[in-house]
Amino acid sequence: MPTTQISLIREHTKVIRPPRALWVPFEFGRPLGAPNDAIFQTKVLLAALKLLEASSGPVLEDFPEDAPVSGDINTVWACPVNLSIEKANLSNTEQLREAFKMEMIQLRSWYDLAVKKRGRTTVGVSGLNLDVIGDFVSAFLGGGMPENPRKDLPLGLVLKLAVDDLKAYYFEAITAQPGHASPGSNRLAEWFWGETVGAEVLRAVKQSCTKSNDPMLQTVAMRLLIPMAQANHSN
Repeated sequence: MPTTQISLIREHTKVIRPPRALWVPFEFGRPLGAPNDAIFQTKVLLAALKLLEASSGPVLEDFPEDAPVSGDINTVWACPVNLSIEKANLSNTEQLREAFKMEMIQLRSWYDLAVKKRGRTTVGVSGLNLDVIGDFVSAFLGGGMPENPRKDLPLGLVLKLAVDDLKAYYFEAITAQPGHASPGSNRLAEWFWGETVGAEVLRAVKQSCTKSNDPMLQTVAMRLLIPMAQANHSN
């Protein structure tokens, strides 16, 4: 049966040599380009299907267009989270914990709206309830060591999964807000790591866990909590 595919990493496809592949110069996670652009996405699909006309392979062709701009540049959130607490006070562990809790509460209505509109959520890999995730993550602040809420997994792995859920919660909540095009991952990362209390919590948790006697917690803290591109980002 003839097959065709869309490739986001040309070098890998060149080595694997599938029968037919269309390389697209788009952001990871967006093989068809910007979301909600049916005309452009159809153009990409037709280009991939056209490769089926080739009588033999392997065939590797490059899509000739960049994806349309999806609103990443100068995007302004319509209803940004606005905490009353001064950022200078976030150096205090208890005030940081309270500000984090308030931020999660303020985002909840937007998250609920996102789930209602999309009919799905990517939050859930940790197996923890949303109300538990925030308390669990913030419990590591100030050198704390919370009880493991999942006895079937090591504490370090549960922390990693909880942080994945936490970031998904923030991203889904902010993208439910009106007044802007669908933002790309770069804009979302800049918003989260540059403008939220949640990011400050994760930085503090990283510092705390690197001093732990638990080798897995140390590894998770040093390598998996904060992307390398955001390691030196600070509010």
